Amino acid sequence: MTTSALAPDSVRLLPGTYDRRRRVNRDYLVSLDERALVQNHRIEAGIGDQGWHLKPSVTPGVETGWGRHWGWETPGALLRGHFVGHWMSAAAREVAVTGDPVLRGKLSVVLDELQACQDAGEGWVFGIPRTFLRRLAEGREVWAPQYNIHKTFMGLVDVHRDLGDERALRIAHRAAGVLAEWARAFGREEFQALLEVETGGMLEVWADLLEATGDDDLYRDLLDRYDHRSLFDGLLAGEDMLTNMHANTTIPEVLGAARAFEVTGEERWRRIVEAYWDWAVARRGTFCTGGQTSGEIWTPPFSFAARRGAKTQEHCAVYNMIRLADVLYRWTGDASYLDYIEANLVNGILAQQHPGTGMVSYFLPLQSGARKEWGSPTEDFWCCHGTLVQAHTRHASLAVYADAEAVTIAQYIPVRADIDTPSGALAVEVRTLDDALYVGPDANAGPGGSTHRPHALRVSVVIESAPTVSGRVRMRVPAWTVGDVDVRSEAAAVHRDRFIEIDHPGGRTEVELGFGFELRTVPLPDEPATVAFVEGGVVLAGLVDRETPLVGDVCDPTTLLAADDERQWSQWLTRYRSVGRSAGIRFVPLNEVVDERFAVYFPVVTPA
Repeated sequence: MTTSALAPDSVRLLPGTYDRRRRVNRDYLVSLDERALVQNHRIEAGIGDQGWHLKPSVTPGVETGWGRHWGWETPGALLRGHFVGHWMSAAAREVAVTGDPVLRGKLSVVLDELQACQDAGEGWVFGIPRTFLRRLAEGREVWAPQYNIHKTFMGLVDVHRDLGDERALRIAHRAAGVLAEWARAFGREEFQALLEVETGGMLEVWADLLEATGDDDLYRDLLDRYDHRSLFDGLLAGEDMLTNMHANTTIPEVLGAARAFEVTGEERWRRIVEAYWDWAVARRGTFCTGGQTSGEIWTPPFSFAARRGAKTQEHCAVYNMIRLADVLYRWTGDASYLDYIEANLVNGILAQQHPGTGMVSYFLPLQSGARKEWGSPTEDFWCCHGTLVQAHTRHASLAVYADAEAVTIAQYIPVRADIDTPSGALAVEVRTLDDALYVGPDANAGPGGSTHRPHALRVSVVIESAPTVSGRVRMRVPAWTVGDVDVRSEAAAVHRDRFIEIDHPGGRTEVELGFGFELRTVPLPDEPATVAFVEGGVVLAGLVDRETPLVGDVCDPTTLLAADDERQWSQWLTRYRSVGRSAGIRFVPLNEVVDERFAVYFPVVTPA
């Protein structure tokens, strides 16, 4: 049975790390001037700056103009106008979950502006000129106009899907007619050549709009035209279509294939998605972080040693592969996809957001001694800047799923979910008892708790409903779990297929879970004497400014690292130091590194 994600307004983050990151992201979304967001759409529509004024730039130390957006959003830049789509998508989800009145008001202004631009542009509602499509067809340099166009479509579709806004759907549907007229001017084979230049998620948008409008004539034709046969047919033939290819060109295309399957039911689309995952992950492997790519391209299968640099793990690829894993989990119920999501949330999405400013690190460098390079609020607007603001509005949606048979707790993120089950309404609250700001009964040693930092993730799950409403709840057992799961509950628990299952009889059911973890070494596949250190699902970073060998047993992390600085007031801290060296190296979670130089992989020398 297919598992479903919950509606955005059915699940909400509770206080904890993920909610703090969401709040930082929300504050950034609110800080942006809504008219600056559409500056390029207005310019393209010939409206310009009439009747409105931008606020002065507030970026510290930067004097670039009166509230304009710069970087990739600079008027005249080839990718100008892409970011507002990401912003709309993020704002819509935040409003759907929290009801945020400020963002709702700003979103309404953005839609007003886009509608005015579309009216002035006779259907064209994008931040680049139509001539960019002509340049694309002529083979002239133009970067990726369809990728750019997709972002505005994406934002409009997400506003409609998350908020039920019919105006957003009307704008998108009208714009689709303009794109269809352009696409139909080419023969089928001729148009296939245009798909070799990055199209973003255009295929996904056509599937979304087919579902939303029911316009078969328009959107089935567009699905057929955007069926990228050179990529998809190669995948179906069992060929490696990815090595040394730009990763985030193809991931959105395969997400489009996934939506095409969900909307049309045609099995070929599903087989494309499954083949892509097989080549992208199963046959390729990942870095210890769960991420992939170097310089934005797929590495060769299990060949990572020569691909560690300053530009590994592009944020866009991390975000979109999480989306793909979510799709495949919903189709299959296979917990391995949830493990993949967890690794990339902890060591990608959290690790690539500045915890104070909310800004993104485009890449997560795995070159020893590198630093994360953070974007700025208004001077960069990279592609990863866009996926950043979306990612931090969607944590709750990855935490809990439901189907007719059970509610599944997929990620141990503090949330409250209100679910309509076949037998009635049921509420689930998930709390992690070892969050950085809460120690619980281990506030003291001895009878009050552990003497040293507990080596288990402890989770509380509370299920509540009317006395007559029962239901089954499934809780994922993470792949990194060591030993038996500690389950404390009056309800009988069954361990089945990587999940702990309980039957909630109605009323209130409390469950406490303990997932044991240990420090382990994770070697590079093609350089097994070079390892990373991972505790549970958390990758550790050594604070060093160069590649630094360690001395010990590559298979026994206790010969290499020892616990360090484990306690602060009422908090347990994840901290280690190297042993067996004259100068120690301190290790902290990779997602806590901000401006320090660091290394993730360390060569290990066996002692004489």
